[in-house]
This record gives sequence, C-alpha cells and structure tokens, in this order.
Amino acid sequence: MNTRQPVTTALENVTTELESPAVLVRVKLVAAWTAVTLLYAYVDILAFFKPGVIDQIRAGKVWEFDATQPLLIIFLALMAIPILMVLLSATLPARANRMTNLVVASVQVPYAAFNLVGGSWTLFYGLGVVLEVAVFALILRYAWTWPRSRV
Repeated sequence: MNTRQPVTTALENVTTELESPAVLVRVKLVAAWTAVTLLYAYVDILAFFKPGVIDQIRAGKVWEFDATQPLLIIFLALMAIPILMVLLSATLPARANRMTNLVVASVQVPYAAFNLVGGSWTLFYGLGVVLEVAVFALILRYAWTWPRSRV
C-alpha cells in the first residue's frame, strides 16, 4: 500500500501570466525620441558605405555642399533636436511636455522626408523615412492622448 502523497512546491501555485503595468507617457516619449535619434544616426552611418561617399568627404564635400564649419554646426543643431527631446520629454512639466512634443514631432516629419529629395538609394532612405515617420506618429499619438488628471 502506497501512502505517499505527491509533494507540491511553491512554484505550482504561481500564475503563468506576466504582469503588464501601465507605462508612463514620459517613458514612452523618451523611448520614442531615443529610437528617432538612433535611426537618424544609423541612416547617416550606413550611408558611408555607399560607393563614393568617403571619397566625397575626403574631397571636402557633403552631398553637394562644401564641408564647412557652418554646415557642420547646422548638422549638429539638427541632430541636437531629437537628442534634447529625450531629456525634455523626461523632465518638462506635463503641459509643456505635451505641447513641445506635438510641435517638435510635427516639424520633424518634413525634415525626415528631406532624405528622399533628389537622391539615389531611395529604398534605403525610404525605409529610414518610413521608420522615422512611424516613430513620429507614435510620439504625436502619445502626446495627443496624454492622460488628464481629474480635478
């Protein structure tokens, strides 16, 4: 006669469902602006692999422009926008945060589309623009639907 009972462990009573806590809008915006920053950087970095790009840079040309200090300052200022939006999305008060994200993301969409103007490699740049615009759409949605507190 077998009088042994099956041994139960604490693990048998654990649910297998994962908890999915709400993510704060600020965190979503920080993640989205980080993604945009990385997309901008990687599209530019991968573009160095296009034939002739390095030779043009060595010759002092960036696209059709002379590589001058003012041009590089403009490029840095343009790249600083999404970088600073990571910080601002984490630190601005809610109302200012929402408005800043709505305005800046709206302005960045045409800037992202500029990569398609007058160039070759439209599939490469097109994919970059589609990904960037998709993230901007998320930013606009997150900011537009920012939860309101009940007063």
